[in-house]
Amino acid sequence: MPIHDWTRVDAGIFHDFHATWIITMKIALNDGILPSEYYALAEQEVYAKKANRIVIRHRRYHRVIALIEVVSPGNNDRADGLEAFVRKAKEVLEGGIHLLILDLFPTGSCDPQGLHPLIWENSRQPMDEPFRFDPDKPLLLMSYVASPSCKAFIEPVAVGDELPPMPLFLTAKEYVPVSLASTYETAWRALPAFWRDVLTAPNVDYSS
Repeated sequence: MPIHDWTRVDAGIFHDFHATWIITMKIALNDGILPSEYYALAEQEVYAKKANRIVIRHRRYHRVIALIEVVSPGNNDRADGLEAFVRKAKEVLEGGIHLLILDLFPTGSCDPQGLHPLIWENSRQPMDEPFRFDPDKPLLLMSYVASPSCKAFIEPVAVGDELPPMPLFLTAKEYVPVSLASTYETAWRALPAFWRDVLTAPNVDYSS
């Protein structure tokens, strides 16, 4: 299933899809993707009104190992929202928690090359291959190994592409592949038919 252009609808429509996608990924992770010593929960931050990320915990002491974040319009369409998101991502990585970020929105004036250069800013670890922003593939899937290893694996995609699987790191060397395409399709089918028609209709903008 191709990635849809979520800028064509109001943020609330994406939030509905976002919430379902989070739950769908959580179910898939707990249904055999994660090793038995780990589990996934859909959790919310203090300011959020609904589950907005996936937290991976180890059964021993229930310690947080990794996070999966799906970027919302409010995370990168304003300078203050973008700054808060980037600061949180850096704090997570510096705290030894691995991170997978899925950004299905195009860049804006605050992040002209996407979120990755902002998150990776001041990192002392060079990437295996220098990041080069591709305007033809402006949506970024970003998997990070936390400090002290500090590695990044970036997959640029575009509207119309199928989502590839992405690595979710559990240790600096161990990861599991997260099936983004199948979970995206499941969440898509749960979206009301009216909005699915809006998002697949040619050359119509229903956003307000």
